[in-house]
Amino acid sequence: MNYNAMELMICCAARLLENGRTVAVGTGVPCAAAMLAQRTHAPDLVILFEAGGVAPQLPTMPISVGDSRTFHRAVMATSMADIMEACQRGMIDYTFLGGAQIDAYGNLNSTLIGNDYQKPKVRFPGSGGANDLASLCWRILVVTNHDPRRFVEKVDFLTTPGYLTGPGAREAAGLPPGTGPYRVITDLAVLGYHEQSCRMEILSLHPGVTREQVLKATGFALGVREPLELTSSPTATELRILREEVDPHRYIIGR
Repeated sequence: MNYNAMELMICCAARLLENGRTVAVGTGVPCAAAMLAQRTHAPDLVILFEAGGVAPQLPTMPISVGDSRTFHRAVMATSMADIMEACQRGMIDYTFLGGAQIDAYGNLNSTLIGNDYQKPKVRFPGSGGANDLASLCWRILVVTNHDPRRFVEKVDFLTTPGYLTGPGAREAAGLPPGTGPYRVITDLAVLGYHEQSCRMEILSLHPGVTREQVLKATGFALGVREPLELTSSPTATELRILREEVDPHRYIIGR
C-alpha cells in the first residue's frame, strides 16, 4: 500500500464533492479534500470559509479560516454574517464537521466529556459555527478516526444536531426538511445513514479492513448496507496532487 490512512480519507472526502456544488470548509482535512476535488474532477466547486472567503482558487493550504489565502482569486471577500446567511437561504450543499463523539444518528459532541457540565472530565472548544452549519446546510460530512471512544451510544453533550433521536426529529425541532448527516469517512470505512431509520450503516470497507473490525470499533449497533462495497484506493493522480500541490509540507497527510 503506497498511501496512508489520512491520504485515503482525504481522497474519499474529495470524491463526494461534485462539480458546481457549494461546500463550507474549515482548515485541515476538509480544506485538503476541497482543494483536491477542485484540482481533479470539480474545478467549479464553490468553497466557502466561515470568515468570509467565497469561491477562492486556493494556491496553498491556509492555516486558518481567516488566512489571506482563503480570499485568493475569490468571488467575494465578505464576512461570517454573509456566510451564515447563505446557509440560512439553503445555498450551501455540503459542510464538513467533527467532534470528540458521534452517535448512531450523527449527533456530534465538541463540548465536553463527562456528565457534569460545570466539572467535566475534559472540556473542548464547543460549537463555533458547527451547530449553525449542521442545522442549515443540506449535507453533513464527517471525517474522523474510528474507535469506540468516538463512536458512542449517546453523546455526553449534544453540541451539533444530526438526526437527533431519529426519523422526523430534525423537522420537529424546526430544522429545514431534507437536511442532515450524509457520510462519515473514517480510517476503516465509509459510513452513511439508513433512509428509513436514520441510523448509521457501513457503505464500504477500506482495503484490508474487515466488517468485524469496524463493528468492534463502534460503540453502538451499526447497520450494513448490502451489497457491501470496497473503497477504491487513491489513484496515482490523486496522490501526486495531494502530496505535491495540496499539502507538500505534509501538515495534514503526515499525521
